[in-house]
Amino acid sequence: MLTPPSILVTFAVKEEARPFQHRLANASHICTLVTGMGRQNAERITRRVLDAARPDLLITAGFAGGLDPVLTHGSVLFEVDPTFPRVNQLFSVGAQLGRFHCAERIAITAAEKQAFRTSTGADAVEMESAVIRSLCRERGIPSATVRVISDTAAEDLPVDFNALVTPEGRPKPLSFALALLRQPHIIGELIRFQRRISRAAERLAEVLDKCCRTVA
Repeated sequence: MLTPPSILVTFAVKEEARPFQHRLANASHICTLVTGMGRQNAERITRRVLDAARPDLLITAGFAGGLDPVLTHGSVLFEVDPTFPRVNQLFSVGAQLGRFHCAERIAITAAEKQAFRTSTGADAVEMESAVIRSLCRERGIPSATVRVISDTAAEDLPVDFNALVTPEGRPKPLSFALALLRQPHIIGELIRFQRRISRAAERLAEVLDKCCRTVA
């Protein structure tokens, strides 16, 4: 029986990774890595891991903001190297090809997303994949970006998460408390947003599980 290739799947924050990690029983060839948010964290942590051990494949995964207006919550997009061997597995579970823009900060408003769409032509925006996949290309590791849409192109996020979370993606309790005191009406919006991203993370886990477990 063939041994599956070793696969490293990276996420920016634990909330993105958790549903997939729960599926990894009896999948010793698959490892996950939480890098923290943004290019600097992603480069530092991923470089350290790749210098210590070289996987056969790498997938950078997580949430993305929609830039293409046709994308809905839970849509899964992917972008791959020509040598990435598991494209058919991604198509088979409903993922679709797309282009990503790697931004310096979370895109909060529909206007920001429209500006990114106009300037880059990308379908979705995220913050880590470009630098991670650059590190893979330097080392000859086939890689892919697989991201689920957590917020659509027409949607403003309920709060400016850039100011309310640490670079590792952890909430700043005092900042959150002050924001809620100033705008108590956003509590309901935050609850609905949390439910949506929980469903998005489950959908991403389904796609990643299919991609990683099936022999190419």
